[in-house]
Amino acid sequence: MIMKLTTLSLTVLLTSATFAQTSVTVTTSAANASQTYYSLLNGVQATAALDSWDLAFEISGFTSSIQVNTAKGLSVFETPFAISEWSSVNSPDEDNWTRLLNSETYWSAGALTHGNDLDQPDGFNVGWGTYNMITHTIMGTKIYVIKTAGGSYRKLRINSLASGSYSFTFADLDGSNEQTSTLVKSAFSGKNHGYFSFEGNTVLDLEPPTASWDLVFTKYTSIINAPAPTAYAVAGVLQNKNVSAMQIDGVDTSVADWTSAAFDTSMNIIGYDWKNYNMGSSMYEYADDRTYFILDRTGNIWKLIFTEYGGGSNGDMTFTQEL
Repeated sequence: MIMKLTTLSLTVLLTSATFAQTSVTVTTSAANASQTYYSLLNGVQATAALDSWDLAFEISGFTSSIQVNTAKGLSVFETPFAISEWSSVNSPDEDNWTRLLNSETYWSAGALTHGNDLDQPDGFNVGWGTYNMITHTIMGTKIYVIKTAGGSYRKLRINSLASGSYSFTFADLDGSNEQTSTLVKSAFSGKNHGYFSFEGNTVLDLEPPTASWDLVFTKYTSIINAPAPTAYAVAGVLQNKNVSAMQIDGVDTSVADWTSAAFDTSMNIIGYDWKNYNMGSSMYEYADDRTYFILDRTGNIWKLIFTEYGGGSNGDMTFTQEL
């Protein structure tokens, strides 16, 4: 009997601990220099330097999205030239280029997917290239230009995605320093992205396994309506693939209910606007009637309330979480 009671008491204790409201601080470091991958059940899974990568190539299945790291100050443009006109892109011409951004809503809509027709029944254009039904490869069709925060330019073409391997070429606008690199999907099996840095022509493994994390705390580019729509680097929280969320406003956080609305798969439901910087007081403010509910990859539902942001001085983001 004593043993049974002890076991029962331990079970109740563990259950209470699991469901207790816990205060958590996840950091993106000073100046939001880090991107931190977080599991609601198991805590921080990995941290990577935000400025360590330039391109992120989608890995899973037949996907082919490519993101550009605009959060580190890169700008990406689509030129009007076909991939065969590589030498024609030889000087800055931003007025005749189209500036692109990664989607802040879906992971599979990176900047280089611009112009795709994948929403059409017979759509084979993925943005940077076109799928060939005979060879089962995607062949590149466009030339892009990447501008660094320092103002230098580099042209880029994605040559192909064939047999699970991305091939891409980059060079200075005058054609010098041309290099062709590859990134093989199988080297990043079980992850969302494989990464590449132009500096040193380096392929990077930065993410933890997709199944191990729910949220990434990071800096990313958002469109801010102040006063006109403007691309702006913000610090916030994005959901992993297959993690959905909802935001409940105008209800006391103690009684907010996850059954009152539908979960959304958009990756920026939490985003950056859980905080607001008051220019008058020079302090961050937080809505006291905003609750987030997260449906994680394993089916658990979590209640999150954000309470503090340390700003650029330390990048700390503090919230309570409850299963």
